[in-house]
Amino acid sequence: MSATTATRTVLRTEARLFAREPGSLFWVMVSPTVLLTILGLIPSFREASEDLGGRRVIDLYVPVAVLFALIMSGLQAMPPVLSGYRERGILRRMSTTPVRAGTLLTAQLALHAVAALVSTLLVIIVGRLAFGVALPENLPGYALALLLAVAGGLALGAAVCAVSRTQKIATAVGSAVFFPTMFTAGVWVPVQAMPDTLQRIVQLTPCGAASQALDTAMSGGWPGWAPLAVMAVWMVGLTAAAVRWFRWE
Repeated sequence: MSATTATRTVLRTEARLFAREPGSLFWVMVSPTVLLTILGLIPSFREASEDLGGRRVIDLYVPVAVLFALIMSGLQAMPPVLSGYRERGILRRMSTTPVRAGTLLTAQLALHAVAALVSTLLVIIVGRLAFGVALPENLPGYALALLLAVAGGLALGAAVCAVSRTQKIATAVGSAVFFPTMFTAGVWVPVQAMPDTLQRIVQLTPCGAASQALDTAMSGGWPGWAPLAVMAVWMVGLTAAAVRWFRWE
């Protein structure tokens, strides 16, 4: 079996297994749109506010819903799966076969990245059709910020998996990281509506920087090199940590 054929086989198998997990599919691909819809049904969220520069709260929550999908994919869906494979000895056994364990890890990363991107597309479409949210005006800048955000979210999930010996520990660690990450993404209070000092602090985190970059690109501006650099540094650091601490068994 060639490496390409093996990769395709593993990817198809993991895709079928992923499709059989309705919980993961809902939380990654559907719940962000549900969140946006619930918020959009609040009348005051559809009214322009002078405090937001004439924008509406629902406009700010589209990038937040996108980040919510990345958080669910990277922290809640992926780490328990990879930790479960390791705990059951699947990764160790695969290391003795022509299909290397790294292929399985790559397939998992690819599947969760695609799921997050599909969720992003759904959020943008529903935001536009249901609530009149403008489409990203700076498409190249938005795409760059989104790709960095996806990579950072998966790197965070990989780091959680690396430091978690079992599936239960991965779930616990992921949940512990989940809530502060949700705050920095602006789920409870959009980053743009936070006090200035808190904004500056939050924008040094991967999700805070991503929220700033995505929102700026939505409005037609370039995301800015500062938030892009923050996301890139976090992505590299988390990836290095995951590689350093990850164990196959």
